[in-house]
Amino acid sequence: MVMSKRLATAAQKRCLSYKPPNKEIKFLFNDTLKFQEHFKELPGHVSEECTEEFVDDIMSAAGQLATETLLPLYQPGDAGCKWVNGDVITPEGFKDAWEQYKAGGWNALNYPTEYGGMNLPLSLSLIKNEMCATANWSWFMYPGLTLGCTNTIVNHGSQWMKDTFLPKLVDLTWSGVMCLTEPHCGTDLGEMKTKAVPGENGTYKITGTKIFISAGEQDMTENIVHIVLAKLPDAPKGTKGISLFLVPKYRVAEDGSIIDSKKKNVECGSIEEKMGIHGCSTCQMHFEDSEGWLIGDAHDGLRQMFTFMNTARIGTGIQGLAHMELAYQNAVHYALERGSMRALSGAKEKEKTQDSIIWHAAVRQDLMVSKALTEGCRALLYDVAKFGDKIQYAEAAGDHELAKKLDDEMGFLTPVAKGCVTEWAYEVSNKCLAIYGGHGFIKGHGMEQIVRDCRIATLYEGTTHIQALDMLGRKMFMDKLKLFNKWNAKLRGYAWGVMGNSAFRAEGLKLYQLTALWKVDVMKMGYRAMKNKDTVSASSVDNMWVAGYILLGYYHLKMGIAAQEKLAKEGSSLSEADRKFLKSKVATTKFYFSHVIGRIDSHRAAMVKAPDNIYSIANDEFLHPDE
Repeated sequence: MVMSKRLATAAQKRCLSYKPPNKEIKFLFNDTLKFQEHFKELPGHVSEECTEEFVDDIMSAAGQLATETLLPLYQPGDAGCKWVNGDVITPEGFKDAWEQYKAGGWNALNYPTEYGGMNLPLSLSLIKNEMCATANWSWFMYPGLTLGCTNTIVNHGSQWMKDTFLPKLVDLTWSGVMCLTEPHCGTDLGEMKTKAVPGENGTYKITGTKIFISAGEQDMTENIVHIVLAKLPDAPKGTKGISLFLVPKYRVAEDGSIIDSKKKNVECGSIEEKMGIHGCSTCQMHFEDSEGWLIGDAHDGLRQMFTFMNTARIGTGIQGLAHMELAYQNAVHYALERGSMRALSGAKEKEKTQDSIIWHAAVRQDLMVSKALTEGCRALLYDVAKFGDKIQYAEAAGDHELAKKLDDEMGFLTPVAKGCVTEWAYEVSNKCLAIYGGHGFIKGHGMEQIVRDCRIATLYEGTTHIQALDMLGRKMFMDKLKLFNKWNAKLRGYAWGVMGNSAFRAEGLKLYQLTALWKVDVMKMGYRAMKNKDTVSASSVDNMWVAGYILLGYYHLKMGIAAQEKLAKEGSSLSEADRKFLKSKVATTKFYFSHVIGRIDSHRAAMVKAPDNIYSIANDEFLHPDE
């Protein structure tokens, strides 16, 4: 009995823990990004309802849901889903968690009241999204993908689609997913083979196979709404011939009722065995004369799908932040508890025979890098959410021109919010696993699960290379640098102003110089690209990294200065814990500029080089000579 209790205690200590970062989020909302001022720029009801107290209530309730309901399911859920004769059985506890989430009305926060929503800003959902995603990303993918489906219908669906599908999606009676990829084409969607032919009463018959469909089949909802890309018989070639369709798992009558719950309209042929996110089903979906409806105009599907894709890409950035936070929190606890040798500068914990490994400079540096990247990414994503709020209400007011302008501005940041954040997440997760040494490699502590789950974030919703190419090719060069120049000027202007702050003068100067040099480098790349278009592809990833490190420098300065100002203004009235927190913000900003932002130099050097050397060997020379 004694031994079994010891084993149980040891196992409990090895489980992942998570404490919602309320203080971090409050600091961003109230002091750094000034969300109360932002809410006043939105429709009147927003600032009236979204008080600091209300935001605190959201934070508290979301944290409770995350820690008490979702986190206990994260490691057990790694056992994965089961496919049985076309049905998918989700891990034990997932369905009950769905019902709790549904009962709490969490999915309804941002949607119009006429469809059962609360019409509150998207940024409020980000708090809930971050906490739930950190506690259990695999589970959160199910409601997360439903958000993208719902947004697509809100923005592009007919009135009948809105009236019929939105109430059930908003209250999570039904869920939603997107279906893009096919066995022979992923990014190159112009090659898709899925067909749609007109049927009766305005319906279409969809035929084809889609793969890698996250949450495509599950046992938690009455129906699943598939947003599907397909081609009509008269479709032009390539991506200009793509249309978008709504195809439910079970056929739906005009009044929204399910016609026959025993006969599927869409079949799941199998689920993938994969590296991570085992708790979320990754499905192969078969459409065989599946009944659906055209969303929006024919041959305009790719543009409409980007509503879903942009939601998913920002959501994947949140996934990156979630893995960073979970890995970092647990690595800190382990580094504080694990003893090994003495610090090189002398014993720090003299009452013990060893110092905690947090005293070793190499370990401490990895924790500082992890802290700086995590906090910088959170600031970036929460600031991007402001654009989402403005777009949400511009669309609701029918001001599509303003919504498009704002979406373009936000779109410039999307490759960083998705591409850089998820790559940093993989770096941080691996650094934090390494702090555990061999204990990080084995199951139990949960660190290896975080690394496995994190890896997909750099791949789906457009790989890092695709994000980078989108930024340099489409959002910079094809845009004739209009958005780039706007953002570059904003960043340089901010950095110039910071140089008047004696505490951060050196950091402001550094950011100003890097931003100015980035503009020069972009002009060099543009000149080379006119001679050799491969320059765009070869330089794109390094260019994205330069953008990412500059943007994180901008957000770290905003956080550092906000902390400095609060210390100066309220220092004597603050608690010791609050003063300590704010001083750590200043220190983290200093660390970012002394140890992290310098990574830009190697990316700058690489991105202005001509791609000639990349093609200096023949294709078959990549093979081993013995092959």
